[in-house]
Formats: sequence, structure tokens, C-alpha cells
Amino acid sequence: MNVAGPAWAASPAQHVLRRWRSLKERMQPDAIEQTANTRNLRLLVSLRWLAVAGQIVIIGVARQWLHLDLPLLQMATVILFLIGLNLVSLHLSRSAIPLYDAELFLALLLDVAALTVQLYLSGGATNPFIGLYLLQVILGAVLLRSRWTWTLFVLTGVCFLGLMRYYRHVGLDHYAKSSVFSFMDLRVEGSFVSFVLASVLLIFFLSRINRNLRERDRRLSDLRQQRAEEEHIVRMGLLASGAAHELGTPLSMLSVIVNDWLRVPELVNNVERAADIAEMQQALGRCKQIVSRVLLTAGEARGEEAERTTLIGFFDRMVADWRSSQSPSWLEYTNAVTSDALIVSDTVLVQALFNTFDNALEASPDWVAITVACDEEWVVIEVRDHGPGFAPHILANFGKPYQSTKGVDGCGLGLFLLVNVIRKLGGTVTPSNDAAGGAVVIMRLPLKALSLEDGRYDLR
Repeated sequence: MNVAGPAWAASPAQHVLRRWRSLKERMQPDAIEQTANTRNLRLLVSLRWLAVAGQIVIIGVARQWLHLDLPLLQMATVILFLIGLNLVSLHLSRSAIPLYDAELFLALLLDVAALTVQLYLSGGATNPFIGLYLLQVILGAVLLRSRWTWTLFVLTGVCFLGLMRYYRHVGLDHYAKSSVFSFMDLRVEGSFVSFVLASVLLIFFLSRINRNLRERDRRLSDLRQQRAEEEHIVRMGLLASGAAHELGTPLSMLSVIVNDWLRVPELVNNVERAADIAEMQQALGRCKQIVSRVLLTAGEARGEEAERTTLIGFFDRMVADWRSSQSPSWLEYTNAVTSDALIVSDTVLVQALFNTFDNALEASPDWVAITVACDEEWVVIEVRDHGPGFAPHILANFGKPYQSTKGVDGCGLGLFLLVNVIRKLGGTVTPSNDAAGGAVVIMRLPLKALSLEDGRYDLR
């Protein structure tokens, strides 16, 4: 039976390389720009809703209190246009359609066009809210590249100049002779309202933009860190693969020599020497098995060892293999999985879990507890010990390479590999110190990452 394991089991190093390339693509300026533009478009939607509400209030006050001659039907049409534009923008921001500067520029340009029409219908450049043009230019400077910003500035300036000559009179002149209002007072009061409105909108918008920028920087930092860690894993895999190749030849030579010794009567008849030769054969077999596993993990051997199994059987056999190889004084193993599922065993995951078990056994030779549980979506593996617990600097830098309290160069890779293997499968690793003493490591794996039901595995 030909058993072809999952891509991340048959060739983990190649999978890491593919994931690394995927991360590089996600970190390209275009992808990051599209994500930022989507968020910025949502901010424009929020601002446009505020603009719609503000226009309705101001038109109502000007019509009912100031008794200005405003064309309500035409101005209501512009407001409906802005509402429709917002609905379209919401659809674009929630869809998978990529957004570039051109789309944001078009959205701002339509806002300028709507503002121009409203100002034309309400006094043109004599309207104190003419200063809202500056808000549009500032938004363009924050959101767009310089060429788009200058284009928006020029078009806004042309609209401003046009409104200085062409506009609809709304009856502001009679306030110049009014005992209650004067034209100058109305302009000053309107300018103040315009200033307050523009300031509030800018504070709201720029604070949200700064938050988006901080989130983007944090995301970029996380991606760069993950990229560096996975690059480190690739280098480790290549180094291990090279070492395994170099060790393969002398191990084969030693195996041939030991087999030849078995044909020498003087050695075979000597009980003590025969026992030594048998131990040497066993040690050589163990070394060759380790070399083969290294090559398999590095993706240079086929995944014949991958096989169809069940969730309960996978963990039971894995813990049994570790128990037989390490012989802990006391192992408390609990398999609380109630709903079994078909999965594919993975040597990479097994090796990462073995490293965790080994660390627990080294810290607590007398007692190690392993608990496995599962619900409909997640598999949870908990490892406990009665050792001294994690040092503060280990917890603070958990998952980073060469974090160890052993004081030996090259140590501290077990937890690093564990975190990256679990993260590669979409899971998480949470370390902590138990209040009663000892360390606790909780690993959460999505069941679909191991399950056969998602169709990622080809088992024939």
C-alpha cells in the first residue's frame, strides 16, 4: 500500500520554504497597502455618515430658523447620493476586491463633488462651510500618495474658484440690514461651526489612522519575527540534513565492520566480546534510525512512515513509544478524547512533542503528567511536571531559540521547534508555572490540521 503523507509531513523543510515565501508575499507593499486602504475606506465611510448627519442638521437649521431659501429637493438628492456611495463603499470594504490609492482618490473626489454641489446650492464661496474643502485636502494628504494628493488639491482649488463666481443666492443679503443678525456676524458664526466640525472630524479620523498604523507596525514586526524564526528552522533543517548525510557513510562502514566481526570465530566464541558486539550492533541500528528520521524530517525521504490512524490511537502509541524509550519513574497519562477521528500521524509533530516530554522529564525525573483532550474543533495537550518551573526570562522569551537554563551552547531549541511546529499547524502553545510548583505547557491544535476529512491528504 502506497501511503503518501500530508505535505507538511512528507517534506517539512519544503513546507517551511513555501510558508516563508507566502509570508514574504503577504509582507509585500501591495498586500500591506491593500489592507491599509480597506481600513481607511471604512474610516471614510464613518466620516461620510457624520457628514450626512451634519448636512441634514445644518440644512434644517438654515431652513427653519434662519429662513434661508434653500432648494431642499436638490440638496436631499446629494445626501441620497452620499448614502448610496457609502453603501457601495461598505460593500467594497467587506469584499475581497483589492483596493488601491486610485479607489480612495475616487472616493475623496466624489466627496469633493458632493460638497461642491451643496455649496453651489447654498451660497457658493459666501457659505462659511467653504472651509470644509481643507478637510478633504488634509484627508488626501494622510491617505494618498503625493501625486494623488496634489491632483485632489488642484481639483478642489478649481471648485473653490468656480464657487467664487458661480453659485445660487440663498438670501443672505437681507441679514446685512437686520437688527438681530448681520451678514458679517453670520459669516463669523458659520466659520466657527465649520471649524468645530472640521476639527472634530480630523481628530476622530487621525486618531483612528494612528491606531491603524500602530496595528500595521505590530503586524509587520510579528511577520518579520516569524519570517526570521522560520528562516532559522530552514537553516537548521539544511544543517541537520547535511550532518545526516555525512554520518551515513561512516555508520555504514562501522556496520559492515561489526558484521564482519560476527564471522570471526575468536570473537564469536568469546561470550564477553560477543555481548559487546551485540550492543554495538544495537547502538549502530539506533544511530541509523536517528539519521533516517533526520532525513525524513528534512524532507529528503519519502513519507512511508505516515499512516492512517485515529486520534486516540495516535496519542496512545506516541506516549507508549516515549515511555519505552525514556522509562520515566512515574508517568501519569490521561487520554480524555471521547470523539475519535481519522487523522494522519506525523513524525514532525511527534518529535516536537517528544522534546516537550523530555524537557518535563529532565526537570522532574520522578513525575510527569500528560493529558490529552478534544472537542469538536481543538485538540488540547497538557504537559505538567514537579520541577522548578520556568525561569522568568524563559517565559518572557518563550518560543525563541537558544533560551535555556542549562548553560550549554546550542541548547534551548526544543521549545523553539515545538512552538513553530504547533504554529505551522494553526495552533498555540501556552507556558506557565503552577502555583503548587512545577511547569505547565498547554498546546492547542485545530483538529482539522490533523483530520483526514478536509481532503488535504492523499492516502492510497
